[in-house]
Amino acid sequence: MNILHDKDADLKYLQGKTIAVVGYGSQGSAQSLCLRDSGVRVIIGETEELNGKPNPSWTQAKNAGFDVYDIAEAAAKADIIHILLPDEHHGSVYKEKIEQNMTEGKTLCCSHGFNIVYKQIIPPENVDVIMVAPKSPATEERKAYLAGFGVPGLIAVRQDYTGSARQTALAMAKAMGFTRAGVLECTFEQETYEDLFGEQNVLCGGTVDLIKYGFEVLTEAGYPEEMAYFEVLNELKLIVDLIYEGGIQKMNAVISNTAEWGEYVNGPKIIDPGVKQRMKESLKAIEDGTFAKQWIEESKKGCPNLLAKRKALAEHPIEIVGKKIRNLFERG
Repeated sequence: MNILHDKDADLKYLQGKTIAVVGYGSQGSAQSLCLRDSGVRVIIGETEELNGKPNPSWTQAKNAGFDVYDIAEAAAKADIIHILLPDEHHGSVYKEKIEQNMTEGKTLCCSHGFNIVYKQIIPPENVDVIMVAPKSPATEERKAYLAGFGVPGLIAVRQDYTGSARQTALAMAKAMGFTRAGVLECTFEQETYEDLFGEQNVLCGGTVDLIKYGFEVLTEAGYPEEMAYFEVLNELKLIVDLIYEGGIQKMNAVISNTAEWGEYVNGPKIIDPGVKQRMKESLKAIEDGTFAKQWIEESKKGCPNLLAKRKALAEHPIEIVGKKIRNLFERG
């Protein structure tokens, strides 16, 4: 895959255009601020009230100096509608507020392909459909932009009605600093499937369960909770930082020979070939839509299982002891 940089993008494709960022959450705020700082006209689409109370996101966007409108009005005013709401809200908000405002020649944009790939949003044929996705949490994205650099990103074109959809995507990526670091071009399916797979099997699902099991094994064997916390959770960041900086070999060059030998001898016993097979099954469920169907049904019910699991995690001993330890060290 080619890596695209600043020289491959031109901000002229955003000149005279208005981008409506729909949703002023973590990504919405970071991307909006970066776009505006690059000279792009940005307005915010939000809901003024939530459950009869003022919506904090509306207030935050106003305080940041943006013109804020109801989502439908923002979509009507915009040339590019960039949806940055939580995945589970895209479909309903699009149908209720945006669909009627997707007039000919406009651009529909997102930072994750879930709702396009799984057909929760079906755009009209006479608009461009693109994706501009940072490969970073919003806080790091904004921090990198302000430091004069940027985080890596992805762009994808689903529909090119105007003939300049790709150039628009690249211009947005440049305005947010992604082309400073480097941008990869992909398909909506590639981004969606790989993103879900990584989250579920390695970054979130796999890592969290590995941490919890390690903590439980040590504490059930009688080791102090505080020591177990440092061993299986706190030190993980230090290891990941080394891998990020120079790959697995860099990490192995820094750790002791004893630790490296243990990696080769015991790692494959813990994460055995059965894990790889289960990962393949997970990928299949993502690709064939099984996971998406389950999540869409869960969200429509108000996320009872998600909320129950969130509560159970908060009550896990590693979360309780971790909060205590972090508070102690912060005071120190």
